[in-house]
Amino acid sequence: MLWGVNRTDRLYALVEELRAVAPRPRTARHLAARFEVSVRTVERDLGALMEAGVPIYATPGRGGGYAIDPAHTLPPVNFTSDEATALAVALARPGATPLAGALRSALHKVLAAMPRAEAEAAERLAGRVHLLPHSTDIQHPPLRAVEQALVHSRVLAIDYRDRQGTATRRAVEPIALVGSGDAWYLVGHCRLRRARRAFRVDRMASAVVTDETAPERAYDPGTDIPAEVRRLSLVE
Repeated sequence: MLWGVNRTDRLYALVEELRAVAPRPRTARHLAARFEVSVRTVERDLGALMEAGVPIYATPGRGGGYAIDPAHTLPPVNFTSDEATALAVALARPGATPLAGALRSALHKVLAAMPRAEAEAAERLAGRVHLLPHSTDIQHPPLRAVEQALVHSRVLAIDYRDRQGTATRRAVEPIALVGSGDAWYLVGHCRLRRARRAFRVDRMASAVVTDETAPERAYDPGTDIPAEVRRLSLVE
């Protein structure tokens, strides 16, 4: 069973459920029980998928239901069980990882598309690989805003406290996210300083994504990551 999934995840899972048994059909009642929603919700979701161009069709009569055209679905992903487990281990501490939600969704899709035997082997192996809790594995609230600003190229408004404790409010054009040791840094063009700066995310008291589109700026990780960040300290 799948508990607490949002609609986007459920739509994808519906396609994968039908793909796994294609060309055999699944009834709306079966799918509703599978995803713990009403039959009406499943039928609405299937209608939305068909409107979006997913090759789902209904078969009437006894033994009928909804099926997907196997010729228009993706083949199994050629991940091995150890490769899939490596992805799972990399996501074991999502609080310390930007875009953690997208990464977990990607892993779910990889496992759903893998051959059943490999997916089951990955699950068994993942149960024997563990990362112990770490004090830095806490999701810092502004990190999500930083992610969104970078992904959607939006200017970010931050309340920031530097390593000396001085508080400032700044508008930053995001350029890159850099992980260094146990911290994440936003590299961006600071409009207050009129120069490129790196801001430690856990020193942001708040971060708000604005509606203003950030200009595209060149970025070379070989030269644009400040040396101070490489040494686990902050550029100011």
